[in-house]
Amino acid sequence: MSILAAAVVPHPPIILPEVGHGEEKKIQDTIDAYCEVANRVAKLKPDTLVITSPHSILYADYFHISPGKSASGNFANFRAPQVKVTVNYDTEFVSTLSDLAASSEIYAGTLGERNAALDHGTLIPLRFMEQAGIDFNETKIVRIGLSGLSASDHYKLGQLISETADKLNRRVVYIASGDLSHKLKSDGPYGFIEEGPIFDKKVMEYIAAGDFLSMLRMDNTLCKKAAECGLRSFWIMSGALDRKAVKCEQLSYEGTFGVGYGIAWIDINGEDENRNIGDQLIEANQKALAELKSKED
Repeated sequence: MSILAAAVVPHPPIILPEVGHGEEKKIQDTIDAYCEVANRVAKLKPDTLVITSPHSILYADYFHISPGKSASGNFANFRAPQVKVTVNYDTEFVSTLSDLAASSEIYAGTLGERNAALDHGTLIPLRFMEQAGIDFNETKIVRIGLSGLSASDHYKLGQLISETADKLNRRVVYIASGDLSHKLKSDGPYGFIEEGPIFDKKVMEYIAAGDFLSMLRMDNTLCKKAAECGLRSFWIMSGALDRKAVKCEQLSYEGTFGVGYGIAWIDINGEDENRNIGDQLIEANQKALAELKSKED
């Protein structure tokens, strides 16, 4: 088997009633969509959940894959220490993925762990999965951080995730955890900038249309000004879906608190060699570089 499906999900702690204390009702559409995603994952009964999180350990030039046999985390930082999740890691998957990365010259592995506790970008998706009935004694987890490397490198890591699933005959669901812009409202925690809503609109349109190439080639200045969170998580997801026929569905989008929360579900319907997005990215980048050089003095 391989990747069964993928989902884009946000990770606002306020979405949990133990943290929101009623405020979470203001993003009910997001809650409903999250529950829908969790129920769909539970029906698939995956062997492994691969989760990429912007709040896991992050290096400029290295993808950190969480080591060890198990991990736990809670919401003590959000005044809800009683909310706790414990998972078992898919150690064979982690080992195989690390070996494939080494042989492919992708800088990824289990070195450099600074904090073994599960981060909230991982905990929130897992909390919804747990409430949908997923047993983490049966379904194992692979947690991966993002990096400062290129879009192409993130995509290549996703390809290796898919290759690992194939090699081990794992039934895998990919969870791309990530909020969108943090600058949607003047009264939000990070203020407003016009690039915020523009970024969110583009990303959600690209995901809904399965236009991963455009998402991989988004303007870096726009992304920085929007103070985005999850784009690189979505890049890795794109790589995990390389050459796969996909059906993408936007389930919800809200920016109630000044931060973009988008949820999408991606079904996989066999192979599609025309969706070799990684190759198309390299070709597009080379073409852009050649055009730039042609205008030089």
